[in-house]
Amino acid sequence: MALIGAASAWPLAARAQQPAMPVIGFLCSGSAEAFGPQVAAFRDGLKEAGYVEGRNVAIAFAWAGGRYDQLQSLAADLVSRRVAVIAAVGGAVAALAAKSATSTIPIVVAIGDDPVKFGVVASLSRPGGNITGVTLFIDILTAKRLELLTEIAPAAALAMIINPRNPNAETEARDAQAAAQRSGRELRVLTAGNESDIDAAFANIAQQPGAALTIGTDTFFFSRQDQLVGLAARYAIPTIYFHRAFGLAGGLITYGSTFTEEFRVAGRYAGRILAGEKPNDLPILQPSKFELVINLKTAKALGLAVLPTLLARADEVIE
Repeated sequence: MALIGAASAWPLAARAQQPAMPVIGFLCSGSAEAFGPQVAAFRDGLKEAGYVEGRNVAIAFAWAGGRYDQLQSLAADLVSRRVAVIAAVGGAVAALAAKSATSTIPIVVAIGDDPVKFGVVASLSRPGGNITGVTLFIDILTAKRLELLTEIAPAAALAMIINPRNPNAETEARDAQAAAQRSGRELRVLTAGNESDIDAAFANIAQQPGAALTIGTDTFFFSRQDQLVGLAARYAIPTIYFHRAFGLAGGLITYGSTFTEEFRVAGRYAGRILAGEKPNDLPILQPSKFELVINLKTAKALGLAVLPTLLARADEVIE
């Protein structure tokens, strides 16, 4: 059952009117444990805009914990509590749930998917309506991640795991297969929507000797870092991920946006809206930097020799 943090509770009488201290509803498709650093960055952005939690703003946290079917009811609950702003984070699935729940409460998104492609906003420069925010664009980097994976494991057969419950999964898989075909290779796509599915997918991939894997960009996968990295180590499968946290957890290689700066921007946007700015006057911002992280300790355990040219391009090398 999805949990709503203690910060979301206030007297029932407050439901009848907007509380004196504005409340931001933080709707996330992931878990509090996985998104700790991102929440801290969001608070930093709020502070830059003049808002400090507990002093002049409150935050109501609503965590779906990877159960995307809970997002709609969580968003509706935040709307019923008359929050001043909704921060919808963790993929287009969270943004679309917030969008369907309200057309009047301002929404600030921080999502990895293309918000135009998935119908969240009309355009990046002029989003229109009640929605603005930042895109991490991690899904459009799939082809680049495959390229990096083939550099570190050039003879490997390629595989990919996606979450079929995520609206970006099918598009991302098609893009990945097209990128693999352009390089004259084939890509197997496996699906995993829960923990046992992840176990089964790795066991399946391990049956093909010499396979290498890319993990689809998904909030549920982001919350399963230890499981994914642990299985890659157990089966000795070279794997690339979409965020540096996987590399810090022992993952071989990661490539994607920082998340931290993007969530800081989302917090700053939320503060600016609380101060009176309109969401349709604020463009959807894009990441300015992508990080490449290589874990040499893991590479050595897998018997992989990382080319000096690849190491030279890395933003961080873990030894």
